[in-house]
Amino acid sequence: MTDEPQKPAKKPSDNVRQFTVEADDDGVRLDRWFKRNLPQVGFNTVSRWARTGQVRVDGARAKPDDRLATGQVLRVPPGGDDPRRAAPVKRQLTPADISLAQGMVIRETASAIVLNKPPGLATQGGSKTTKHVDGLLDAFAPEEDDIRPRLVHRLDKDTSGVLLVARTPGSASAYAKRFAGRSAKKVYWALVVGVPDVREGTIDAPLAKQPGSGGEKMHVDEEEGAPAVTRYRVVEKAGNRACWVELEPMTGRTHQLRVHMLAIGHPIVGDGKYGGQDAFLTGSISRKMHLHARRLVIGEPKGADGSGGKLDVTADLPEHFAASMEQLGFDLSLSDATPLREDINARSPSEKKQAARQHAKQFRKSQRGERRSRGGTAAPKKKLGKKSGGRPAKAGPKPGGKGGAKPKGRGR
Repeated sequence: MTDEPQKPAKKPSDNVRQFTVEADDDGVRLDRWFKRNLPQVGFNTVSRWARTGQVRVDGARAKPDDRLATGQVLRVPPGGDDPRRAAPVKRQLTPADISLAQGMVIRETASAIVLNKPPGLATQGGSKTTKHVDGLLDAFAPEEDDIRPRLVHRLDKDTSGVLLVARTPGSASAYAKRFAGRSAKKVYWALVVGVPDVREGTIDAPLAKQPGSGGEKMHVDEEEGAPAVTRYRVVEKAGNRACWVELEPMTGRTHQLRVHMLAIGHPIVGDGKYGGQDAFLTGSISRKMHLHARRLVIGEPKGADGSGGKLDVTADLPEHFAASMEQLGFDLSLSDATPLREDINARSPSEKKQAARQHAKQFRKSQRGERRSRGGTAAPKKKLGKKSGGRPAKAGPKPGGKGGAKPKGRGR
């Protein structure tokens, strides 16, 4: 047995091993710890070790669903490596790939690497996509036992700007929850064709995959679409030809900003996929997409001391976008990409428990009411879920049309 706790090594071992739970893994289940740190050991093996007392936490027997705490010591028996679950082989990167990856970095913290993704580079790979951000992340983990950073959100291939990559599995989980819980604030800059009549407002139009597009395009679908909300503000206009807008997605649907701007009749400049020929300006304005993730504000995971700050990052415009802004005479100082919505106050664990207890209490009351009504006139059942009387969704345009959802807001 080793005397000192060690770092997890993703390779076979013939010796009993000891590992100290780090702050990044505080609160995770035992089986999840293995998946993060010793992925070559399968769940069945972990369960068998727990059942036979071979895996221990601080000397005591443990179950796969036990939660771990920072500083605890895990005793892991030798072997257990399943060749079918071997750790993925790191991609061999060229010097040019490494230079590209490192050149995108605009901020590094203990929990994240923030990139300024260039337009034309996909976030993840596909059947016909071999070069992408995910494939370049090995540049930040050059050694065999280095932890490979992980994507926690994505940008469209032709969209540029802030892209956050988590350094560890623990920070990836924390950041993913913030994106899913909508506490992360993202502000985009875009150039759009024409000028909205309502200078600042909200577009509330549900989105679904467009039939006949093979899942490649989205459209406004009032009946079956998923809720989608975007706030926008016109920053400056170039006559009636085009304008510069700030966009803040309140939800995270595929192609949401692009479809929503088309829905109010103002496609994003360069977005031929949705706007067709109407999405291009005459003259020397670039035909590339003019959509840029300008700013991201997100809470950082708590450290070992319980502290957690706020990550606030701004990404410079790509060359073609900056050139178009200059040609149209826009003044970059007119916007600092401040989020349009107010802070979402995250509930504390005690507040969440209180809300859960209140929900359970109300449910039990409804069940008692139903039981008392048996034998007589049945009381109507209470339906748990969304309240009725919600605002109906607004109509969207036909594919390729210019009409559609009307924003609500105030004119200026």
